[in-house]
Amino acid sequence: MENQTAVSEFIILGLTKLQELRCFLFALFLLLYVASVLGNGAIMAVVLAEPRLHTPMYFFLSNLSWLDICYSTVIVPKMLAGFLSKHQIISFTGCLVQLHFFHFLGSSEAVLLAVMAYDRYVAICNPLRYRLVMNPRVCLLLAVATWSSGFLHALMHTVMTSRLHFCGPNHVHHFFCDIKPLLSLACSSTRLNLSLLNIVTGGIVIGPFILTLLSYLYIISFLLLKVQSRESRRKAFSTCTAHLTVVTLLYVPVIFNYVLPSQGDSQDRDMVATLMYSIVTSVLNPLIYTLRNREVKSALRKAVRRKLFPGRT
Repeated sequence: MENQTAVSEFIILGLTKLQELRCFLFALFLLLYVASVLGNGAIMAVVLAEPRLHTPMYFFLSNLSWLDICYSTVIVPKMLAGFLSKHQIISFTGCLVQLHFFHFLGSSEAVLLAVMAYDRYVAICNPLRYRLVMNPRVCLLLAVATWSSGFLHALMHTVMTSRLHFCGPNHVHHFFCDIKPLLSLACSSTRLNLSLLNIVTGGIVIGPFILTLLSYLYIISFLLLKVQSRESRRKAFSTCTAHLTVVTLLYVPVIFNYVLPSQGDSQDRDMVATLMYSIVTSVLNPLIYTLRNREVKSALRKAVRRKLFPGRT
């Protein structure tokens, strides 16, 4: 056992071994990545440029857009390079860095969606106290807490994974360095790592998910029982529907990936779920928030007119 050599690099097997599919997948994921960066970048630019969007809701939406850009950037460029080469090789350090930033950004987004749900709860159910409760200092503290919790959660997994001994094989059955595929390659005991994955990661997913659902259940009951204006109901339901769509697209695949126990060969299922919440969701978020939001659509049209026709007001 002492003669076993420590692994210094991993080979990412990727989504497929079929060469004829690689060019198609390269073009598809390049298109999705560009759409994600442009769409989320446009939302951030519009929120910064339009003074009437300088509200807590759009402050958190800008955070979500920035998270989505970073989230897909952690995975997609390396994945695209893998489609063009026979083997996608990554160093042990590079693997840990990718793992850290993936879980840092992913868990931050899970917490941020709960914060956004709380923001909508205060705005709809306590509109007279909204400016007082969600003042700039509180918004900044919530944003810092969101990013900090994600960073600490990821740091825990990175440190625990770095302490494991890898002596071969070094083929990662995934399209990036995720925790579960790495744990399956470890030569040392992974019991503590798996316990932390189930308890801590499960908690950082299930906790915000329950808070988010409770917030929206209360909002819906409040709208049905106490709001008489049909226009106010329509506007509130439109906003909540957009948020709930994003919540479903993120939380459901994550719960399948990290909370529910694996049954048999779940590698393909895990990869599909990861694609959903890491890449597809980041592309759909700008569409969901712009197509169902009159204020953002109006600000986007104004920004486009300002660029195309600078002489007009």
